[in-house]
Amino acid sequence: MPYLVTDDKVRLYYEETGSGTPVIFAHEFAGDFRSWEPQVRHFGRRYRVITYNARGYTPSDVPDDVALYSQNRAAHDIAAVLDHLGIGRAHVIGLSMGSYAALFFGFLHPARALSLTICGCGYGAEPAQYKQFQAEAERIAALILEKGMAFFADQYAYGPTRVQLENNDPRGFAEFKSMLASHSATGSANTMLGCQKKRPSLYDLTDHMKALTVPTLIMTGDEDWPCLLPAVLLKQNIPASAIAVMPNCGHTINLEEPDKFNAIIADFLAQVDSGRWPTRDPRAITGLK
Repeated sequence: MPYLVTDDKVRLYYEETGSGTPVIFAHEFAGDFRSWEPQVRHFGRRYRVITYNARGYTPSDVPDDVALYSQNRAAHDIAAVLDHLGIGRAHVIGLSMGSYAALFFGFLHPARALSLTICGCGYGAEPAQYKQFQAEAERIAALILEKGMAFFADQYAYGPTRVQLENNDPRGFAEFKSMLASHSATGSANTMLGCQKKRPSLYDLTDHMKALTVPTLIMTGDEDWPCLLPAVLLKQNIPASAIAVMPNCGHTINLEEPDKFNAIIADFLAQVDSGRWPTRDPRAITGLK
């Protein structure tokens, strides 16, 4: 099995498919590298596609120390995968937890990102909800350790932004829930406490967004309520960004409507690769006269 070792001695599992311009996918909290299968099959025909499991997700290592999990560390782990594979620059695509990793990769390693695709980003980010989000992260971690992953998966999979997957693809939903139940309880709890709970609010990162010049696509489902306004925030502040809202979709947009999801990203990547992705015209932000 292919592994790499990070600078803090954590082994990460990865897979490669296809050849060409590199595209790396970062998975969400409730997923893993297998969650990107519809995208691997599509983009692997034309790109060098890399998926990997974040620390805490077997067969990657599951550190017992919560201090080894953080938002910055998640971004640096993307760089570690690219370093191991000898890749200087890549298109970086992330969903939810992975979208934060992709965004922070843009902040910390902008010269290495050909583009960023930020999907389902912003749960708990709104200032009025931030403390509640942190408390919720603690409750989730405690529940996982007390009840185990099978019990947790049976609760978490039916959240208000997850049921759309069940409605759109019952078989895919069953697969998603089964994969979630197979995750490490220690790894999931530590990820929730070290990475999710401690990540800063997007509303405190607007200066970083304004300085980000990497071509950026922001995507969200129109029923992913906690991520709709944060998506607009990202659009408002990242100069070379566009936003795509997928209708009748929740949080797992890559699984709910994979063909539509893939088509939107394929068009974005083609524009970036051809040098045709624009930076916002200043006249678009001067306001009405």
